[in-house]
Amino acid sequence: MQNTNFGTNARLLWVLIFSVAMAYLEAAVVVYLRTIYYPQGFEFPLKAISAATLFIELGREAATVAMLVAIGIICGRSKIERFAYLMLSFGLWDILYYVWLRVFIGWPASLLTWDILFLIPLPWVGPVLAPILISLALVLSALYLIIREDRRVTFHFPRWAWWIEIVAGLIIIASFLWDVRSVVGGGYPRPFRWDIFSLGLIAGLFVFIWQARAAASGKLP
Repeated sequence: MQNTNFGTNARLLWVLIFSVAMAYLEAAVVVYLRTIYYPQGFEFPLKAISAATLFIELGREAATVAMLVAIGIICGRSKIERFAYLMLSFGLWDILYYVWLRVFIGWPASLLTWDILFLIPLPWVGPVLAPILISLALVLSALYLIIREDRRVTFHFPRWAWWIEIVAGLIIIASFLWDVRSVVGGGYPRPFRWDIFSLGLIAGLFVFIWQARAAASGKLP
């Protein structure tokens, strides 16, 4: 499935090109939606949309995830490298998405501007800074793994570490869903739970860095 004629540098370049283009497309769609539903500019409370439009939007988000997974599978040569390319494309896409929105409509006004981040299975909301911090962590972690794999030094992530990363991810998601009842009910989100978000992000980064240091010192196979 992968093109073995492409080296790591070429793969990284094409992932960057894909992420820039995908972020442009995603931002353009959001601009159209906001023109229709938020002509005065996006703000809470959320506007009601038809069931048909909501279904299409959920499908678009699922398609986006599928595309990012596909890039990881196509570019990676091992399980960990495929996951690394998935993280890289996701992180780049998410950051560049906000860059394009800023170019198109001058939004967000700041990194603390609230946004609706995802709709599956319920609306995720939070300041723009939160997903950008996650994306930066994903990009840096992915580059570390990709460079390591390129040097033919496999990074073995033990099962317990995977479980901690999963729990850390769920904690982060909980911070985005904390006010879901208020948001879905047509209200305003309360102050973001940076404490919950930070707990998940720090836990995930700590485990990854711990394993990376262990690998660098030769304590991992």
